Amino acid sequence: MYMSKEFNVIIEKGEDGYLISEVMELPGCHTQAKTLDMLMKRTREAISLYLKSKKGLEITKFIGVKKIKV
Repeated sequence: MYMSKEFNVIIEKGEDGYLISEVMELPGCHTQAKTLDMLMKRTREAISLYLKSKKGLEITKFIGVKKIKV
């Protein structure tokens, strides 16, 4: 079992109306759901499964989000 850790999650709304979460510290760890409550539940499950499948993996250090105008 893993100690409790905090992860940064970006939430977006897809074209189909579903909410999509992406865990910044865990590349490729993402999921989707219709409601925010269900999205958070599924995101926790995705993180748990990701960590179990990637034992010994070094977690990426998330720095932050910055807007840039081009």
